[in-house]
Amino acid sequence: MTRQIEAPATPAATTATLLGGRTVAAFLKGFWHKDALLVRDAVPGFAGLLDRAGLMALAERDDVESRLLVREGGRWTFTHGPFSRRDWKALPARNWTLLVQGVNLHSKEADALMRRFSFLPYARLDDLMVSYAAPGGGVGPHFDSYDVFLLQGSGRRRWKYGRQDDQALKPGLPVRILQRFVPEHDEILGPGDMLYLPPQYAHDGVAVTECTTWSIGFRAASSNDMATSFVDFLRDEIELPGRYADPDLAPTRTPARIGAAMQRQCAQTLKAIRWDAATVARFLGCWLSEPKPQVFFEPPERPRSRAAFAAAAAKHGVRLSPRTQLLYDDRHLFVNGAALPWPASGATLLARLADARALAPRDAAALPPPVAALLYDWYRDGFLHPDSD
Repeated sequence: MTRQIEAPATPAATTATLLGGRTVAAFLKGFWHKDALLVRDAVPGFAGLLDRAGLMALAERDDVESRLLVREGGRWTFTHGPFSRRDWKALPARNWTLLVQGVNLHSKEADALMRRFSFLPYARLDDLMVSYAAPGGGVGPHFDSYDVFLLQGSGRRRWKYGRQDDQALKPGLPVRILQRFVPEHDEILGPGDMLYLPPQYAHDGVAVTECTTWSIGFRAASSNDMATSFVDFLRDEIELPGRYADPDLAPTRTPARIGAAMQRQCAQTLKAIRWDAATVARFLGCWLSEPKPQVFFEPPERPRSRAAFAAAAAKHGVRLSPRTQLLYDDRHLFVNGAALPWPASGATLLARLADARALAPRDAAALPPPVAALLYDWYRDGFLHPDSD
């Protein structure tokens, strides 16, 4: 069954400042995947949501992906977290950077900041990484394979950037640093300023003062990664009848040889593997909504009864966990790697929950019983919660 879902209106006014007065359509046509864009005061008054101590506390957790880069002359040291207080005490006064990945998974405010970019599909949105740098700190001139918005928090950072065809890297380093870097632009960003960079755009950010940079990154899987994941997905889709058999097997004097008849039979069997557009669409939704390996959900310690949950939802509404990825297409709803068919009723409200990441009290109160039961199951799994929690 194909179901058409009415898309919510895009709040154009909320993106005008973020994109330097441009409409989303103008940004996509003129810059997305094409050219860099510097926006001064993109988020007025923004100075970051976590300070140095808060970021270091996250980097000490084993469920948070973090990295530490220290530069001493031409020598780079690259270390993966989790870290300890002893690691912080050993840091020099200058030339180091702490990178904390997926901050949106651990901070409601960070998740809300990332969702300001919901004028782009959630299927492309990856995560929010925060870089804390001491003066002189950076990760060296490099390029990324994905789009990124670099929003300056506290302090100031100098960005050099530009198109560059020469992508040769310096050998023997633990980080990917361009061997030759010839920037076209040189700008200093202060709190609230933002730089958008398309894929393969060379750039180098160096902290002028102690500073944080909030990077909203977009996923862009390689074709090989996508194909490998699709093959893994097909393992659960394949149901080929029969078993290998060779009733006409003849005696052999070369037992180590794989015979041509066996090869032909196996080739014929594997030709029976089929997929269509619907299979690919189902794979895509499951794959894009699959949580990352370090993501874990926290079910409520003392879950409400179904009636108490319904009452709380009707009074306060519900909100998805920052760790939940809820996507949909015309045929399926995808939640954290699982595909569900659209229910007979309540589809519009579920689409609203996926798009807005929350349901208002009146919408939560209007859920048909089967959908209300589904949301209660998600609540018990830690996928969502009443907005009062």
